[in-house]
Amino acid sequence: MAKSLRMNQAGYFDCAGGGQIIVQNGIAYVGHMRAPHGTSIVDVRDPKNPRVLAELPMPPGTHSHKVRVAGNIMVINQEINNNDKNKPSPDFRGGICVYDISKPSEPQLLSRWETGGQGVHRFDLDERYAYLSATSDGYVGHLMVILDLQDPRNPVEVSRWWMPGQWTAGGETPNWDKTAHRCHHPLRMGNRLYTSYWQAGFHILDIEDITKPKRISGLDWSPPFDCPTHTALPIPFDIRGRRYMVVADEDVYRPLDGVPAFLWMVDITDERNPMPVGSFQIEGLDGPQPLATACHQPCEIVTGTEIPAAWFAHGLRVIDIANPHALREVAYFVPDVPPGCERVQANDVTVDERGLLYLTDRQRGLTIVERT
Repeated sequence: MAKSLRMNQAGYFDCAGGGQIIVQNGIAYVGHMRAPHGTSIVDVRDPKNPRVLAELPMPPGTHSHKVRVAGNIMVINQEINNNDKNKPSPDFRGGICVYDISKPSEPQLLSRWETGGQGVHRFDLDERYAYLSATSDGYVGHLMVILDLQDPRNPVEVSRWWMPGQWTAGGETPNWDKTAHRCHHPLRMGNRLYTSYWQAGFHILDIEDITKPKRISGLDWSPPFDCPTHTALPIPFDIRGRRYMVVADEDVYRPLDGVPAFLWMVDITDERNPMPVGSFQIEGLDGPQPLATACHQPCEIVTGTEIPAAWFAHGLRVIDIANPHALREVAYFVPDVPPGCERVQANDVTVDERGLLYLTDRQRGLTIVERT
């Protein structure tokens, strides 16, 4: 049975495992983890009775597990899936696809932007630009790429930024192992990009001149911590007169007896000197744990000081950051284990205009949750 504290299940949609979910105007857009499932568009206006409006497939060996929506535009990623035993077609090129969703039941492909290598992983989107984690020929690992979508039929790259050492074709040499230092995804707030960089922590980039991103600062705690940095989420309001960022590490790379991933609270009042001032881990995760047990991803829509987060095997956790030095859990919901699976694997969470929370499991299913 599902377990909860101050939360109830408002609905459930049985679908292939989800990587990311966005909800706009009662319509959910779900990016799936594995082919042939690519992107599902689901009517959730009645949360007790979700229904599919459209589905976009993906070929073997690839996936389209991330999705963003801005107005009538939907952008999805396309990427080689290294966890798929099937191999992609030799002519597959990763990138993004841009769709017109003015009629969600009939998404219309407007354009496809291709990149070299594995493709595009995660990204941010606004009414004009897309901020990508993308591979590119001549570089090792993902770098940050900004696309102009003013004409959605013709995306144009306007700039890119990478850590020195990634541009091997330009004579740079990485001093890290393989692709350990790579862009996971940027998040824009104002003229800044808060950019997680896997086992290189995070970087704050100045994009006042969007054609020339400049690094302001960053912070890397790996080592001593093993888990890579997944998300750098700026808080869009001051707390006690100071500015903060929530940073989530992902519980995927570490020794089984290592420290499971958790959330950090980082003071960025002086953005040239970010300072960790607090952290959060749920109780009972201080001993050896299997991978994919702890933290993965916070809700990227911030509506107040209570931050919902997908916590892999421990479902949905809601963390109050009102006191940045003493984060505390105020609610949680752990769904039933999906049929045919060994445990829950909560992957992403978002919120809609009604305050309903949408939690995807990377194995199977979408659970709609409400606070009580």
